[in-house]
Amino acid sequence: MRSLLPSLLPVGLAALLMTAGCSKDKDVEPPATLIYFPQTLEVKKLWGENVGGGKKQMVQRLGLGPAVDNGVVFAASDKGEVLATQLDTGRRVWLKKLKLPLSAGPSAGAGMVVLGSSKGTVVALDGATGRELWRTGLNSELLSPPAISQKIVVVRSVDGRLHGIDAHDGKELWSVEQQVPRLSLRGTATPIIAKEVAISGFDNGKVMAVSLTTGDTVWDTALASPHGRTELDRLVDVDSAVRTVGENVFATGFQGRTAMLAIDSGQVWWAHDMSSYRGMAVDDDNLYVTQSDGIIVALRQRDGSELWRNQKMKLRRLTTPVLTSTAVVVADFQGYLHWVDKTTGQLVARQRVAKKELISNPPVAVGDTVVVMTDRGKMSAYQATPGGAVPPGASKVPGVAKVAKAPKVKKQKGAKAAPATPPATESTTPPATAPATPPATESTAPPATEPTPAPATPPATEPTPPSAAAPTPPATQPAAPPAAPATPPPAP
Repeated sequence: MRSLLPSLLPVGLAALLMTAGCSKDKDVEPPATLIYFPQTLEVKKLWGENVGGGKKQMVQRLGLGPAVDNGVVFAASDKGEVLATQLDTGRRVWLKKLKLPLSAGPSAGAGMVVLGSSKGTVVALDGATGRELWRTGLNSELLSPPAISQKIVVVRSVDGRLHGIDAHDGKELWSVEQQVPRLSLRGTATPIIAKEVAISGFDNGKVMAVSLTTGDTVWDTALASPHGRTELDRLVDVDSAVRTVGENVFATGFQGRTAMLAIDSGQVWWAHDMSSYRGMAVDDDNLYVTQSDGIIVALRQRDGSELWRNQKMKLRRLTTPVLTSTAVVVADFQGYLHWVDKTTGQLVARQRVAKKELISNPPVAVGDTVVVMTDRGKMSAYQATPGGAVPPGASKVPGVAKVAKAPKVKKQKGAKAAPATPPATESTTPPATAPATPPATESTAPPATEPTPAPATPPATEPTPPSAAAPTPPATQPAAPPAAPATPPPAP
């Protein structure tokens, strides 16, 4: 890449573009404030682990995310530490220390764990023991996990090349190249392997398929063409992995399009204007895209028609989505993990992985278990139980309403006890004495009867804990309940 490229990071690009497009008189839109909602999906934490140097860890771990293979989670730090733990228990299997500045991977498959470094070194380890199998050197920095098959490892480097490496001895078999624009996003697409071809996106807005055997180009298709007056306007990077379902390829690009292509020819079947540098997840029928502005959009695969969109996490620098059996899962820049219902697009659960720690790499989902790692190396696993009962008061995470029963009121002599007031989050028509407060501007000062204190120093964009339900005294002396929103939060 040119000397300008490292200075432009995806996590700061949205703010940079908004600043460039706004005058001094206009305010830049802040990230969305998390709102409270009733949790309907049971989620519990399984285990936690630290990978790398903690606070000394390099903050921008662009291509270092967790990977899972055969029930084992693999993770790495930029200091060269590679860790393997059991998915279900978090028990450590092995730890390997490589004297390399790791920047890509790990990827796991075919019994191997493959990683790349900022110096262009590719290393393969045995998945069961951590023993080094081979290493090879390329002439460019690596920023995305490789793709692995039984015979070949495919690596994308920042100089616009796609490399095919023998999976047995690390020898480079072939290399193909696409033109690199003068300015591009910091990062590269993760290649995939499907039907004897390797498919990857490139910084010039193209998606290319290459024969695994010969390295010949099977097809390349322009997902978007550069346009505009400035270099920022002309950015069209395809920096996320494409997805395949049957005979179709799905791809999305920054300031470009989301499209369905034919896997054998690259022909575009449908395309919609949409900007994303994080990417998408797909199931059998739909695809789910994290847009550059943090809006999650669900599209129908066969024609690209929109099913729903969720704007409750706008501008929160969401990761690439992953899928569980019932939910779309994303992480954000404040260390939150969000579960969104696949059918309705409604938030159904939220957990906080770490306080004020950016999560830029996508989580990994295996069934209903999700593994996520912050950019400082804090790794956690969570398990969702669709249809499970959410315990009363179990939700203590900021941004999730507590589900609790109202306390009982003792009877007093000569008077009948009034029924307890329901929790504020469940009331849709408060009494006339309760002031109407829109959900987006919930009061940060709790009522006098609030039994649970607010966090000491919450971030500006963090939600304020909801008011707890207070019992209504005898009917002879009615008291107004805590303030509640006049209307329920708007549907996404």
